Amino acid sequence: MQQLKLFNSYTGKKEIFKPIKKNSVGMYVCGPTVYNNVHLGNCRTFISFDLIFRYLKHLGYKVKYVRNITDVGHLENDSDFGEDRILKKAKIDKIEPMEVAQKYTIDFYETLSLFNVLPPSIEPTATGHIIEQIELIKKIIKKGFAYEVNGSVYFDVLKYDNKYKYGTLTNKKIDELFSNSRELSGQGDKKNLQDFALWKKAEKKHIMRWPSPWSDGFPGWHLECSAMSSKYLGNKFDIHGGGIDLKFPHHECEIAQCEAANDIKPVNYWLHANMLTLNNKKMSKSTGNNILPGEIINGKNNFFSKPINAEVIRFFILQAHYRSVLDISEKALLASEKGFKKLTDSLSLLENIKPSDKTIGFDIENWEKLCYDSMNDDFNSPILISNLFSAVKFINSINDGKSSVSINDLKVLSEKMKLFFFEILGLKITNKSDENINSKTDDLIKLILKYREKSRNERDFKTSDIIRDDLEKLGIIINDTESGTNYNSN
Repeated sequence: MQQLKLFNSYTGKKEIFKPIKKNSVGMYVCGPTVYNNVHLGNCRTFISFDLIFRYLKHLGYKVKYVRNITDVGHLENDSDFGEDRILKKAKIDKIEPMEVAQKYTIDFYETLSLFNVLPPSIEPTATGHIIEQIELIKKIIKKGFAYEVNGSVYFDVLKYDNKYKYGTLTNKKIDELFSNSRELSGQGDKKNLQDFALWKKAEKKHIMRWPSPWSDGFPGWHLECSAMSSKYLGNKFDIHGGGIDLKFPHHECEIAQCEAANDIKPVNYWLHANMLTLNNKKMSKSTGNNILPGEIINGKNNFFSKPINAEVIRFFILQAHYRSVLDISEKALLASEKGFKKLTDSLSLLENIKPSDKTIGFDIENWEKLCYDSMNDDFNSPILISNLFSAVKFINSINDGKSSVSINDLKVLSEKMKLFFFEILGLKITNKSDENINSKTDDLIKLILKYREKSRNERDFKTSDIIRDDLEKLGIIINDTESGTNYNSN
């Protein structure tokens, strides 16, 4: 079996993985900013790193996986101007900013649970680590790489670049990185256009604020990840991951902050998951080419003709390598649905196969090696899945009486198929009977609501209220709105 190799975004090549501490791995992945529902592109990133987390654990590593929650409001585009994203959403929803953060943190957890994503070892929040962020700013100022102006603190990118070089992750010079950046739209209090905020003084209307040596304000977006990763994983750790859209400026700024403070590059291996497109176009709310995970699962959308199970979506995502652009379309999802069924059907067949004296038609030992080789080659899940389908053909051939398998090989085949399917790929099989019951229950509730609406139209409010109250006792909450009646269950 070959050694585990990772594609290191920092060096631009595959490298043999060598952890800092033997048999231990420290991994940090940038989590969501909780001001809206988690989108499908985010889900792809977290499913990709869930695969990596699962496989590292399977190899026997003790993995400390840290993934943050950004519940501090930052200015739009992380600029000096504009509106706080969480505060903006709070105004729209007419609730407190921390209600916004709580609401969408719960949505994040619930959505990832649908996709069978394991929770990280530690999930720190930005609001819970304000002290650590302030202390990191103090350290950077002391080292001479930050300055305070009118209550805000900025990182001096040009001064840092003169000593360490900014842009080492993207392998570009400062002029190239910032030539088309929105950061150049307004200089404000900065010395240089390229400088970024470590701490921003809050305006009077800015609700999310904390006291600091410089002003009542809030930390910069890039700062929180540096503060929390170093707190839980140390000044130097093994793996830092995130979506490819975070490579610049977020991850470049993380490197700069950590190196300026500690005189050391913070990460050995940078891993980036690529983009997810919809019907060969970039997902965008403004153009309408956008869909939420729940909308695919419940079928209430304008892109797909039927609901798609969460496990099929996860399977679809893992059919592409995490570093490749993946396009989601109805044709692709339906193909994945068929492929997923073939896999699950073969797992059922395995339970009833009777062994023979010898194995004919398949090399189990070589097949197992190929499965591990694919995962050891930068977590190549599509090649692993291809190898699983090779086993599916063999299982079907045994079932048709064209091949045979010995008792020992059957045991290995059964164990490894389940291992790769359930434990490493993190797939699961929905109980179809439960799914049918849930569907019938939904239809039944809709029928009851139809008769309740009839009572309301006939001004028989007593009957209408009895139906509402009885349903509430069963944990079904009725919501009467201007656009109609809907329900949710506890």
